[in-house]
Amino acid sequence: MRRILIVLLILTAANLYFAHSTEPKVNFYDGKDSIKVLSPAPYMPKEDELINTILSRYHYKKFNLNDSLSSVIYDRYIKSLDYNRSFFLASDIKNFEKYRYQLDDDFKNGILSPEFDIYNTFMKRLNDRINYVHTLLKKGFDFSKKENYEFRRDSADWPKDENEWNDIWRKRIKNDALNLILAGKSWPSTDTTLQKRYDNYRKAYAQLNSEDVFQIAMNALTESIDPHTNYLSPISSENFKIDMARTLEGIGAQLQSEDDYTKVVEVLPGGPAFKSNLLHNGDKIIGVAQGDHGEMVDVIGWRLNDVVQLIRGPKGTVVRLQIIPASEGINAVPKEIKLVRDKVKLEEMSAKDDSLNITNNKVLFRFGVISIPAFYSDFDAKASGDKNYKSTTRDVKRLIEQLKKQKVDGIIIDLRNNGGGSLQEAIALTGLFIKDGPVVQVRNADGSVDLGRDPEPGIFYDGPLVVLVNRFSASASEIFAAAIQDYGRGIIVGENTYGKGTVQNLIDLNRVMPNSGDKYGQIKLTIAKFYRVTGGSTQRLGVKPDIQFPSAYSAHEFGESSEPSALPWDQIKAAVFTPYGDIKKYVPELEKKHEARIKNSPAFQDLLASIQDYKASLNKKYISLNEQQRKKEKDEAEAKRLARENELRKKEGLKLLKKGEVPAANKKAKDAELDESGYILSDYILMTIG
Repeated sequence: MRRILIVLLILTAANLYFAHSTEPKVNFYDGKDSIKVLSPAPYMPKEDELINTILSRYHYKKFNLNDSLSSVIYDRYIKSLDYNRSFFLASDIKNFEKYRYQLDDDFKNGILSPEFDIYNTFMKRLNDRINYVHTLLKKGFDFSKKENYEFRRDSADWPKDENEWNDIWRKRIKNDALNLILAGKSWPSTDTTLQKRYDNYRKAYAQLNSEDVFQIAMNALTESIDPHTNYLSPISSENFKIDMARTLEGIGAQLQSEDDYTKVVEVLPGGPAFKSNLLHNGDKIIGVAQGDHGEMVDVIGWRLNDVVQLIRGPKGTVVRLQIIPASEGINAVPKEIKLVRDKVKLEEMSAKDDSLNITNNKVLFRFGVISIPAFYSDFDAKASGDKNYKSTTRDVKRLIEQLKKQKVDGIIIDLRNNGGGSLQEAIALTGLFIKDGPVVQVRNADGSVDLGRDPEPGIFYDGPLVVLVNRFSASASEIFAAAIQDYGRGIIVGENTYGKGTVQNLIDLNRVMPNSGDKYGQIKLTIAKFYRVTGGSTQRLGVKPDIQFPSAYSAHEFGESSEPSALPWDQIKAAVFTPYGDIKKYVPELEKKHEARIKNSPAFQDLLASIQDYKASLNKKYISLNEQQRKKEKDEAEAKRLARENELRKKEGLKLLKKGEVPAANKKAKDAELDESGYILSDYILMTIG
């Protein structure tokens, strides 16, 4: 059990922040088409061999570094450099094919020349393309011409020659320009913006050094084994040290680079972004401005670290962001939001309570709602003997005590967007709702199985319970929801969860080779898997709710199973446990009532319509480059969204929105999923008391 408790359940993806190079800065482009050619540093072969030794000995997955895996590594490395197949030519790819089945042997022997050869070719092509961008902008574009741009090229053919290559880039830059024109910019302003954007893009890559290339290469290897196993360079390791005790002054969001954009990976509970409800997972940040009146700086193509530096700032200062909302699909209109920076303390992820009144079958129910944004614990305060240390379980216990005094009819635990946290807290929290017994099983790399048990006997709350989850509920959230479901202790409602059922640990390579004289990075390594008390893993499958709500995200698009290298689902022997009750027998009738009710729910129908629009946009690979057509599509999409929102607001007695107006966080339309969770809980109570 001790091994379980020392491991944090969730570790954020390793490459969230890329730091500046420690090498002397040189210009990637000096006006003569010259490039900086990179090569492996002398210590890298030794570090490469060390990484391979650790992976082969300690990774949970027993793998063979052979030709088959070499092919996967090769494809992942190419994709990491040119995801949208816009830089490399077909002739380049043909030339690189000689490396496809060679990388396994090279990694074993500390040979890194193939990766640097591919990377240096990429830099040469990038330099050529940015030169071509400037040529295109001098000529301008005809936006009255009817033609389409293929913006999703991740599975397209590589450009076969320079003419095809040029046409792809002409359409790409024309699309960039049209987006700015439709946002209200003049052509001179558009020209200047794009000139700066691609010069910044060039500058960003100019700052990469051999350690950056080594990191990309190593992650092609590690992530081909398992998506949560990563290599962090020495400087990236420093940026990675964000744990439960750290504070940040900024907006409270974790970011990553994706195809030239800065994408929101997670909005941290307790931060300005979370409190404002204006920034969400998947949104793309395309501009950053300082204060109420500062100039909006276009950040498309920027290095992630530079974007982060623009966004971060002193507490109390204003930062404005121009974003493309993920929920609005391809026809999304860029929006400007304003946030006031604050000190983001991860202990501020505190659970919070609210109330929900539901009238069902002429009976008024009053439910307590406990929102848990993360599983947290102040380990340092606990270790020092502080009796008032903060933890999820202690906070929830206090909130339940208050709700009991209010004589609520039931409780809803809201775990939507809860990405996990402390395993110990997930186990302890489950213990508040069950009498005793195991909560989770952990199988280690050696095959041994540890049980995480309820630490305190007795049930603290034995009343009616619903747990609300969504696709962004992961790891610790899944352990809690799975245990509540397996014990028959409550009803799980919402979307299928993420499906992360693995445990990672961090290994500092400098401790393995303390006297090498070189500074190495770190390896985040998958060392164990989680299993439900019934024996099934949460890996890939996640937790399937008893009552499923519609989701905009399929498992193939967002979730553990979307990763080809994700460890498989499997099962082990069930643990010995005593179920609390049999909720399953009520599920068919509950589901029937749910389906009938949402057909007449304006809020739920609005949710369904939004999901359908989003899914329809995902199927599109092409977008019009005709200004009139594009404006028509954007106006229609925006008008449709506004009409739906206002129809809902009208029925709820809220002020109607004008075009382009963003509702205040405290004056948004009802939470359809939460309301429906209340109705399901009230149905269950009516069915069980009769």
